[in-house]
This record gives sequence, C-alpha cells and structure tokens, in this order.
Amino acid sequence: MAQIKSSIGNKELAWLFGNCFPNTLDTTVDFEIVHGRPDTYVITGDIKAMWLRDSSAQVWPYLPLMKNDSSLQQLIAGVINRQTRCILKDPYANAFYKDPYQFSPWASDRTEMKRGIHERKWEVDSLCCPIRLAHGYWKATGDTAPFDASWRKAIALILQTFREQQRKTGPGPYRFERHTEVATDTLPGYGYGNPVKPVGLICSMFRPSDDATIFPFLVPSNFFAVVSLRQAAEMLEQIHHDAESAAGCRALADEVERALREYAIINHPKLGWVYAYEVDGYGNSYCMDDANVPDLLSLPYLGAAKPEDPVYLNTRRFVLSDGNPYYFKGKAVEGLGGPHAGMDMIWPLGIMMRALTSTDDREIRFCLDTLQRTHAGTGFMHEAFNKDDPKKFTRAWFAWANTLFGELILKTFREQPRLLD
Repeated sequence: MAQIKSSIGNKELAWLFGNCFPNTLDTTVDFEIVHGRPDTYVITGDIKAMWLRDSSAQVWPYLPLMKNDSSLQQLIAGVINRQTRCILKDPYANAFYKDPYQFSPWASDRTEMKRGIHERKWEVDSLCCPIRLAHGYWKATGDTAPFDASWRKAIALILQTFREQQRKTGPGPYRFERHTEVATDTLPGYGYGNPVKPVGLICSMFRPSDDATIFPFLVPSNFFAVVSLRQAAEMLEQIHHDAESAAGCRALADEVERALREYAIINHPKLGWVYAYEVDGYGNSYCMDDANVPDLLSLPYLGAAKPEDPVYLNTRRFVLSDGNPYYFKGKAVEGLGGPHAGMDMIWPLGIMMRALTSTDDREIRFCLDTLQRTHAGTGFMHEAFNKDDPKKFTRAWFAWANTLFGELILKTFREQPRLLD
C-alpha cells in the first residue's frame, strides 16, 4: 500500500486509497480458530450481520496479496469456512449472525426463519458469490483445505436450490412475506412472487440490493449462476474427482445459458438487441439496471460476458443513458442508482463498476474524478449520495464500496497508471 500510495500522482486519490482499501480488514473482520480451522466473520459495516454477497466482495480484492501474506490467506480461508456453514444452515438466507442463537429483528417474517439468521431473502447471487470467492482462492493458492466434505455438501445444496427455483414442478419450498409499508421488502402472490413460466432460468425473489424483483428471472444473477456453476464443476472434478456432481453443475449451467439466449435478449426501439434486467418467461421484460452487483453493467467483471459482445455494448449504452430510469444526472455529477436508496441517489458502486468494465481511458478518468469529488470530505466511499449534493449520503460505513474502490485503484495502477496522476 505504501508503495502504491507514493506512486500515485493524484494525492487525494492516494489518500482515499489508503483509507478505503484496508477498510474491510481494519473494521469488519472477526477471526478465530474454531475446531482447528480458521473462521472469519465479516460484517458489512454499520449493519452488524454477514451477507454472503458482501463478505465475498469485501475480501475478493485481497486474493492477489495472499501469496506474500500467510495470515491473510488464513483469514480468507476462514471466510470460505464460515460461508460454507451459513449455506448449510439455510441456502435461502442472505445474511447471518456470528451467534447461531441470536434472534433477528425480522423474526416475524413469514418464512422459515431460524436463530442465527439475520434475513431470509432469496437471492441467486448469495450462492454465486461464495463459489466465486472459493474458486478465486483455489486458483490463487492451490490450497484445498477449505474444500472438505462440508464444502462439497454445500455445493450439492446450492445445485439443489437452483433446481428448486427453476420452478418446473411448482413454486418450490421458499416463500416470504413481511408486514411492511415498503413494497420492495415483501413478495406478492402469497409470498411466492409474481408468476413465471418454467423455461430453465432460476428465480431470484430479491435483487442484490435486497429489493424484491418484479419479474423473478433476474437476468444478471442468472448470468452469474452460469459462471459459478462451471467454476463449482471444475473444483468438484479436480479436487474431489466427483465427475457426476460436476456434470450436474455443467448441465444446469448449459440449460440456463440457453434460456438466457432465448428469453433475456430483447429488441430495444432505439438501441437494438439488449439484455433485459428481469423477465418472466412469458415474454414480459423490465428494462433498467441497478448499481448493486451483479447487474448488467458488471457482466464482464464477473466473467459472464465479453466486453466486446455487441449485445453487452448495446446494453451498456442503455444502462448509462436517460433511457434507464435509474441513471441520474444532477448539478454535481451523474451515475447509476437504483430503487433501494430512492430516486436521485447515485451509488459509488455503479461508478466503480463502470470504470472496472471500461476500455476507454477517458471514461475511466471521468469515473475516478467523480469518485474523488463525491466522498463529501470523509475520505471514504458511501452507499449512495444525492446527484445534486454529495454531502447528502447514506451509510457512512459501507465496507464493500470502500474495498471495491481499492480494487479499482489497484487495477488502474497496474494497467493505466497515468490516469492516477
């Protein structure tokens, strides 16, 4: 960090990097050895719970640093071990407590809540992110210690859950209702969501923002599932020599991929063929994008699309235009938002992902400049800020955004260091 900071010509960006990149390690991890194995509990920041998605994303940028830091490797192995236990506890839950007996303030939700679960919103990406982290860890280290019989069982449970949520023979075991005035915090249809036609895609009842989907086939998450299932198959085959389970993962990945080609691409009246954000298999679609990852913008970052894919490029043009109802332009800046924080609220995650998926130096510099001008003097990234006044922001302590900013600076430093001058 000291070497990179001293090499960055823009001293404010260097200062931001020094604050943000270690934020997860400095403030959100609880590491210990449990039954002889590393165990790492990772909170999101100002919410004292561990999201499967967030915890994976928070430590992802540290993977390249493990080769020179055995303690860091142990810590990330502990995250994988903890996530395995969480998935085995309930594959439909999105967030967990360290204390397996803790009661949640959402205990009255009409779903199968258990002690130790903070929230039980079914999101496809909650099961993809731990696979991505596990695969990245394995590729970086060659270490197979975290991938024991329990991990193998968790992968089998993920495959089972994805198949259940294809809803070929009925709605499946998951339902969710919450007594709330916030429409995006509950599901219609007696807790099963809006109907879908079983075409091979996987239902995600909530988005990465934890907001309810309108059409349950959430396209970015299905793309992510294709990548994750193939990564799981590779690990099952090479680590466990389990050809049968690997074939099951690959077969589902192929089925979802075929369904995406048939149902997720629509003809936009101005831009031509684009990826919809959500579909239902009946021919209905919702065109938008949300800054929370996985989103359409992030598909190349996740390995789910090539940056030069013509449909992705058309989709990208749509996402970053006023055709997207959640792309906001204000007096101060412009950027991608989403329903979760409301209208006119731009998410730094969206600005970072725009830069991370860009091949245009001018666009990357524009994003870096935007991030530099919108931290409101705090030295950290936030969940969202107002398009006209960045001092009006949500979540002063949001570790995922901080770590992703660090990842962006590292990538830029390696590939286009002149953009940091």
